[in-house]
Amino acid sequence: MPLLSIETNTALPANSGRLTAELSASVAQWLGKPEGYVMVRLQHNPAMRFAGTTDPLAYCELKSIGLPESGTGDLSRELCAQLEQLLSIPAERVYIEFSDAPRKLWGWNGSTF
Repeated sequence: MPLLSIETNTALPANSGRLTAELSASVAQWLGKPEGYVMVRLQHNPAMRFAGTTDPLAYCELKSIGLPESGTGDLSRELCAQLEQLLSIPAERVYIEFSDAPRKLWGWNGSTF
C-alpha cells in the first residue's frame, strides 16, 4: 500500500536496484508497514527545473493508507536526509507530496484494501 515515487533530474547510479531497496526498507520502517506491500518508483527526468535552475532536485510523492498527517514533518526530514545521502540532492531542492489513500480507493490483487 505505501508508494514512494521519486522523479529527479539527477542521473541515477548503475546500482539503482540497491537504491530502491534502501528506500523500500526505509518506507516500511517509517510507516510501520510490511515491506511486502511497499512500492518504490524512481525516475530520471533531465527536463526538470526548480527555483530557476537545473541543479539537482527531486519531486516525491509518498502515498499510503493511514498516512499520519501529524508525522509528515518527520517523514519529510527522513526522506530528505536519505535523498541527500544517496543522490546528493539537498533538502531545499526537494518537494514532497503526502497523500493518505482511503482503503476503498487503493486497489491491489483484483480488489481493494
